[in-house]
Amino acid sequence: MFLSVFDMFKVGIGPSSSHTMGPMVAAGRFLDLVRAAPFTPHGVRGSLHGSLAFTGVGHASDRATILGLAGFRPEDYDPDAAEAALKEIRETHRLSPPGLPELVFNPKEDLVFDFGPNLPGHANGMILMATDAQGDVILQETYYSIGGGFVMTEAELAAGRNTDDGDPVPYPFKSAAEMLQMAETSGNTIAEMKKANEISRGGPANLSSGVTRIWEVMNACIERGITTDGTLPGGLNVRRRAKAIHDALLAERGTNIDAPHKINDWISTYAMAVNEVNAAGGQVVTAPTNGAAGVVPAVIRYWLDHVPGATESKIETFLLTAAAIGGLVKYNASISGAEAGCQAEVGSAAAMAAAGLAAVMGGTPAQIENAAEIALEHHLGMTCDPVKGLVQVPCIERNGLGAIKAVSAASLAMRGDGTHLVPLDACIETMRQTGADMNEKYKETSLGGLAVNVPNC
Repeated sequence: MFLSVFDMFKVGIGPSSSHTMGPMVAAGRFLDLVRAAPFTPHGVRGSLHGSLAFTGVGHASDRATILGLAGFRPEDYDPDAAEAALKEIRETHRLSPPGLPELVFNPKEDLVFDFGPNLPGHANGMILMATDAQGDVILQETYYSIGGGFVMTEAELAAGRNTDDGDPVPYPFKSAAEMLQMAETSGNTIAEMKKANEISRGGPANLSSGVTRIWEVMNACIERGITTDGTLPGGLNVRRRAKAIHDALLAERGTNIDAPHKINDWISTYAMAVNEVNAAGGQVVTAPTNGAAGVVPAVIRYWLDHVPGATESKIETFLLTAAAIGGLVKYNASISGAEAGCQAEVGSAAAMAAAGLAAVMGGTPAQIENAAEIALEHHLGMTCDPVKGLVQVPCIERNGLGAIKAVSAASLAMRGDGTHLVPLDACIETMRQTGADMNEKYKETSLGGLAVNVPNC
């Protein structure tokens, strides 16, 4: 099994990797399908199903789909160009994707929110269609956004969710047990094994530059969040808090009256900064999702700014280790809130961050696996119940608490020798089973939990 560090950490846009980035990616894939077809389409239509319908407006799923059909991509998204394109599409009822003729598309009629039963493959389903001049469907494809910006067609999902048909890698571990056994046999760390796998596919230069880019975007997101105030869009009137808290923390430095627990405020602020940027539709890195994007960068920033001996030269080790753990969770369970609740998003992110922190603090593979297990175990059962379908409440604060749990988990693991009762594999399987048993109301539909017990205005 191989999932690249660049699969787990993708540069994209907010507010959601599954509900914003995923639909945009799916629409781009559909354009490729249309370009390859032996006929000329006249128009396009689409429908959003399951969680994409129920929380699609709050997550900008409709907007992302339209922009994807117009040729926009998450990795090089230009917000000004997007606004101009949306305005033109609404006025002209025409799309002008690259490499295709102008297509008829009325946003109010041709993109439907279907609140009926979920499509069979996943809670995040969408159908895209090309039509002829009479409006008859001449090409159709079903896509599933399965979390973290990953998109699969109906056929791909049926063939095997996490299959990898590429060239073999040196350390193809599919479970934490295999990962630990390979580490013991080879004498390599988790990061060293992951690095060998990455280099076998993309080469050392691509890995180095790519990891540098990931951290640059993560850190820029933190900086943007701690220097921007105001109110988040969407109608809940949620105030940005990261800047005010960060300003206060800076003012209180050096007063010699700090309580030890104040470090938690620093960690939370870094995470909240990222998720405020995400909630505003800004550029973030999936880690492993947008909804959980603040946890990993917050823990890295905490380590760099507050832990003696920390150095940016070890960020690659952190991210490679985190990606290894995230890959195991995705392969054996889920990173999708619509499929398994927030345990699959912030829980997975906390496990990844805890593992990365333990790694850069010199942890053994067993201690790293223990750190990941502790962090994930104490997110089990967490629901995904965004108020008004927005990635704001409880999502922003939840990232702060997830980062704090990650730091605590790594610290606890480093106090031991790696021996523990519950294996990470058992914890991941428990998360999968819990998600399967969880009522649909609590899986990113905004039909239960806080979403129905907090006024939406």
